[in-house]
Amino acid sequence: MSCFRIRGPAHLSGTFRPAGNKNAALPILAGCLLTDESVELQNVPDIRDVHTLCDLLADLGAEVHWTGEHTVQVRAAEISKGTLDPELAGRIRASVLLAGPLLARRGEVRLPPPGGDVIGRRRLDTHFLALGRLGAEVETGDAYYLRSPGLRGARIFLDEPSVTGTENAVLAAVTARGTTELRNAATEPHVQDLCRFLITLGASIEGVGTHTLRIEGRERLSGGSYRLGPDHIEVGSLLGLAAATGSPLVIEGVPADTMDPLRVGFEKLGVHFDLRDGDVHVPADQALEIQADLGDQIPKIDDGPWPAFPADLISIALVVATQCRGTILIHEKMFESRMFFVDKLISMGARIVLCDPHRAVVVGPSRLRGQVLESPDIRAGMALVIAALAAEGESEIHNIRQIERGYEGIGRRLRSLGAEVHREPGPEGGGGEWTGT
Repeated sequence: MSCFRIRGPAHLSGTFRPAGNKNAALPILAGCLLTDESVELQNVPDIRDVHTLCDLLADLGAEVHWTGEHTVQVRAAEISKGTLDPELAGRIRASVLLAGPLLARRGEVRLPPPGGDVIGRRRLDTHFLALGRLGAEVETGDAYYLRSPGLRGARIFLDEPSVTGTENAVLAAVTARGTTELRNAATEPHVQDLCRFLITLGASIEGVGTHTLRIEGRERLSGGSYRLGPDHIEVGSLLGLAAATGSPLVIEGVPADTMDPLRVGFEKLGVHFDLRDGDVHVPADQALEIQADLGDQIPKIDDGPWPAFPADLISIALVVATQCRGTILIHEKMFESRMFFVDKLISMGARIVLCDPHRAVVVGPSRLRGQVLESPDIRAGMALVIAALAAEGESEIHNIRQIERGYEGIGRRLRSLGAEVHREPGPEGGGGEWTGT
């Protein structure tokens, strides 16, 4: 398979514009099934996961067309079936997001087990409990079968603030009969993006950005046009890259309110940045001194539901920590397998003690050396790219399909900043960047 060949240490500079939010694009594309009118989506990232979901929509009978480099037109005038293609569904976690819209449009859905990153158990209970409260019956087996004669509003308290669980509940509730009160809802920027998209189509949703959403069901939604917001995880990834390589970078078009949770985590590593006129400015050659807690205690970075430090940036923060002076505990609370890429960093020379599946102690700074590596998931894959660019010598990163599921044309975009990143072709062919269109 294709791989990245990367030579470090990198000295980067320039301006980077983040792509549209991957985790907003997927539920928003699923939400296009809620109307029989045409929907135009702008600033859609051209990545593997998005193309897979578009293929799922087309397989269900929707018309899906890329009308521009980052513009997708969807019209689901007719939905010909309620069964998802098992092979397509097995490629991405987001296939589960079609449950709510298909229940709303067809009253039934057969959902094969979703795919996605192998980062530990990713329970679906929250989805089905919420859909059950809205009137769906759920049967489990080798697939999930949900049916309902008609969804109706309900008072729902989610057993955890699951992002995709919240999104599925919202997608089902916006055309359900009556009022839905959704409590303990997730508030991540991509959840807010989904709600604002649905409001554009005529949905009634109050409390966007809070943990309680009040939804008045509408009999039908209309078409419309919507522009996705920038991907704050990609912003955090480039912020980590700039810090780890001592490079001055400007990240353009960043909403200020998405940077506060990132600042809390990165400042513990001694990473500082300025936000001016919507752009993030990262200075060169920062001291990268880990900031001890009161009493000179070892600090920690841990993740949690928004507005805590995002789980998707834990891998990035861990790599940056290897280049910082001091000791820090990285605590990944949400997924028990996400830390299992640290052995690759240790092989590069990082000083890390993996305490258990959720915690690692990092002592830095470490002098990293290029190695042959393999990307286990999207975020760990990007973390390894950062490590390779901070290391001395050449690295080879395999299984880059994982990285390309979440980062659009990342090799090409990093080369524009001065990185030596080359994509080598594999048996599937195509040495250039994957674009999908």
